[in-house]
Amino acid sequence: MKLRSTLAVVGSAISFALPTFAQQTDAPDPRIHQQFIALFKKFDEVWNSNDHAAWAKLFTDDAIEVTDMGPIYGRDALVKNWENLKLQFSDHVITVDQYSPHMIGVAGPDFNDVWVNGKYSLTVKGQNFGPVEKKGYLSLILVREGDVWKTRMLIWNVTPAETK
Repeated sequence: MKLRSTLAVVGSAISFALPTFAQQTDAPDPRIHQQFIALFKKFDEVWNSNDHAAWAKLFTDDAIEVTDMGPIYGRDALVKNWENLKLQFSDHVITVDQYSPHMIGVAGPDFNDVWVNGKYSLTVKGQNFGPVEKKGYLSLILVREGDVWKTRMLIWNVTPAETK
């Protein structure tokens, strides 16, 4: 009898939890989604410029970029890393996931923190290689500083090239 009662309670809990999980994939307000699509088009323009100072303006002072080599802490360290890589980027395109952005904290028109996920593609050329097309997925935490959205955290990966 105890087992049946326990199973009934667990079953009820799961049935109440399922709608909550389903809600996590609801599309955001279409106007907000379009704002972030426009924002990332500007990001693409800046990345394609290969201007490290312009890139730096996209990040907060305390930003973190989690790369395939590990995390890099702070805007100054990010700029130094980018300069040391000596890479040229072109054709940079971010596609915002249909369910992004996700507000953090206060909901409504006064939200100042979001997380966004999506995919990217780009062409990269180094001193001794390329150009090579790369693509992968990314997640960002963005914060609003005044009227400007800046990246506090960027996490990305590179999708392995398909083998033929």
